[in-house]
Amino acid sequence: MNLYRDGEFVETFKKSREIDVLREYLTAHAEAGFVARTPELTAAEDRTAAELPLPSKTYNPTGSVSALDETSFEEMIKEGHAFIKFYAPWCGHCKKLAPIWVQLAKQMRDKLNIAEVDCEAHSSICRSQGISGYPMLFYYGGNGSGKTEYSGGRKLEQLKAFAEKVSGPAVQKLKDENLEDEVTAHPVIYLLLHPASDNKPLNQVVEASHVLFGSPPVYVSSSPSLYDRFNVPPSTSLVLAFKDRDFSAPAATYPLSHFSNANDRKDHLSNWLLRNRLPTNMPLDSDSFQEVMNAPHKPLVVIAAASQVDLVRTADTIKEVARRWKDSKAEGDVVFTWMDADKWSSWLKSMYGIKAGSAVHVVVANHSRLVYYDTDQHGEKIKLSANSILSAISGALSGTTPYKHSENIAERLARYLNDKLVAIESLVSHHPWGVTSFILAAVVCIVLFLKRLMSEEYTLADELARKARLD
Repeated sequence: MNLYRDGEFVETFKKSREIDVLREYLTAHAEAGFVARTPELTAAEDRTAAELPLPSKTYNPTGSVSALDETSFEEMIKEGHAFIKFYAPWCGHCKKLAPIWVQLAKQMRDKLNIAEVDCEAHSSICRSQGISGYPMLFYYGGNGSGKTEYSGGRKLEQLKAFAEKVSGPAVQKLKDENLEDEVTAHPVIYLLLHPASDNKPLNQVVEASHVLFGSPPVYVSSSPSLYDRFNVPPSTSLVLAFKDRDFSAPAATYPLSHFSNANDRKDHLSNWLLRNRLPTNMPLDSDSFQEVMNAPHKPLVVIAAASQVDLVRTADTIKEVARRWKDSKAEGDVVFTWMDADKWSSWLKSMYGIKAGSAVHVVVANHSRLVYYDTDQHGEKIKLSANSILSAISGALSGTTPYKHSENIAERLARYLNDKLVAIESLVSHHPWGVTSFILAAVVCIVLFLKRLMSEEYTLADELARKARLD
């Protein structure tokens, strides 16, 4: 939604689409008057605005929850832009979420499909989607972008915040003077710089950014001043990642090259966007745990566990270590975090053997493998210092430092067997006819083998009997 005055673009409306917010916004502009733009930027900005992809259809026109079956589910995930709840009627948490889900559907009217699947009535759908508990919430982006599990809070405000992100525009136009404000307002943002005469890079970024589901935000600009500020050649198309609210320089850059294969181009850029979606440093708590520890690019996670009295000091030290790591431009995906050791004492003890106390404990975790490192390259316990932590990271990345398991032998064996059973179940559910044919073929082979074996035994018995009669 753009605001114009006398044919001139003023700004893009970014707030909620509720009637009271719209009325207040328009009243304020009517009373204060419109602000004209800088004339020399008008042509470039208008070209960029015209290139930004606009929604081609309306989602959830009735503002209600859609109950899905096998047919409608396939249609909805193919269409995409759907937030789907998988539940069981007897589940207590599901019953508690039900009225909130109805309210969310009303607030996402015309913006986002809100749906649900009853796993008791449609168990085949839930098996195919890997549903392992209730309720589970997934967002489906469509256009081949797959799905992502929502693991945040279940309050209406939290669900709505996520829904607003994924229902927003894929990219947003950025004015020069707003760069510092936007970088300061978000832990991570992306900025595409591309020539105003070439919209191919814009289409590439829009296509690849579906994997982000609206977070972090992606901005676009063709401003010559931004090209000069970051020393980007004028004819180049480049994606810049700004992290940790630092607008002085991008933390990472991605030149948009022209792959011969469109899927390769999209996948390569999508992977880069996912690898850079987390800030270098952040608190590790119930809100951030899933996106950090189960991040798709599987980073190493530095965890500094401190009591509440030492938490601020610990956070400051970790931020400084993260800054040194970022400035070093070292290879490897690492996220630096700090955690309340009092609140998370049970989890820290079970996973890393950290006992509650006054000392600050530091480990480097590879949660995707359920292993961790608690010593540096010199075999000493990791200390809350830059040299010790960076040494431990180098040892973990190079494989020169021994690791420890977060699970005991029995737990690892149980996980291994469970993974094998899940793999077999998945194979059967996805290829039922192939598995059935294989089993039938195996049974036929066994029957033929036994039949031949019995035939040989009878022949041998007859021969022995004949010799006995001759004797």
